[in-house]
Amino acid sequence: MHNSYDVLIVGGGPGGVAAAYLCHKRGLSHLIIESGKGVFQGIANTYPEGKNVYPSKPKENPEPFLVEELRPPDKPVTVEKYIQYVQHFVQHEGLNVMTETEFEDIETGREFLKVHTSRGTFKARRVLLAFGSSIPKELTVYGDAKMVAKGLDDPKKFVGVRTLVIGGGNSAADVIISILKEKRNASDKEPVYWAHVAETFDVNKETAQRLGEEILLGGNIRLLPGATPRIGEVDDEGVDRLVIRVSEEKIEGGIERYHAMSFPMKNVIACIGSQGPTSIFDRIGVQTIACTEGICQVAKEGDRLLLLTAEYETTRKGVYAIGGAISPSYMRISKGAIVEEKHPNLIYTALNDAHHVVNAIAEKLQKKEK
Repeated sequence: MHNSYDVLIVGGGPGGVAAAYLCHKRGLSHLIIESGKGVFQGIANTYPEGKNVYPSKPKENPEPFLVEELRPPDKPVTVEKYIQYVQHFVQHEGLNVMTETEFEDIETGREFLKVHTSRGTFKARRVLLAFGSSIPKELTVYGDAKMVAKGLDDPKKFVGVRTLVIGGGNSAADVIISILKEKRNASDKEPVYWAHVAETFDVNKETAQRLGEEILLGGNIRLLPGATPRIGEVDDEGVDRLVIRVSEEKIEGGIERYHAMSFPMKNVIACIGSQGPTSIFDRIGVQTIACTEGICQVAKEGDRLLLLTAEYETTRKGVYAIGGAISPSYMRISKGAIVEEKHPNLIYTALNDAHHVVNAIAEKLQKKEK
């Protein structure tokens, strides 16, 4: 594989895949780096199993879908079928994708930007940030817990093993439902432990009903309310494990007595919410602006919005941002003024962003070559 490209795309979601496809059509060399095991991993992790995907489009936006090849069909299809179609599309078009690759940093070079990743450094004339906004939070414990999964890619992996799911919301419940179904189909009686730092679990009515159905059908689930992940450690056999404290009691003399459980990290999934990309923007030196009262109409006061040109270029030359990474709004530089721009987090928005950005990049690179 080469290590120098016209455009390096961070994120294999709708915007990233659309950008790669358009680069391919325009004759621009490209590479998508995706932290998950496949393209659209973020959608796979956030959409409940069986949920339909729609070609949603803001009523006030006159633009049609500008990348028709990736537009969800008018007839609703499940997220699984849509992702399967996209994966076939990527393979058919020969798009260049590197999965299970973590983005780390961008370094400015003389002629290229150097993109540092967990699998080496790549050079690019332009970098496109298309990683979305639903970036899973890291599980922070004493020791090393980097091997803990932050989403569910294949529920079959948890058949035959005792599994721990951390988090008290709908995302955790959806993961548990998927695992319980696979265990039931395989006649596996090993339990799924569901831990949450609070004493109560908070899921909506529909999710609670689906979870209840799985339990009635024989799903073996053990609740651990008030449980706290404490330590990541390596046992005597070299297995990375997570120790979670499930109960504690304070006794005289400043002594704490507690009961804890230890799970192999490969059997743990932490669904503890998501964070926006602000920390990534800070790390790579991209400017944001804090919302103040009277200026922001979409974002909340105190929220930090990315500052972009009309072509979606950030304040760092050669680095662009699209899609969920800049939703629900961003600050646009327009005729010497800075205004808030509404930007819904939709597949439609990401695809159209990719269309505009790749056209702008192609034109700039072509002018540079003349």
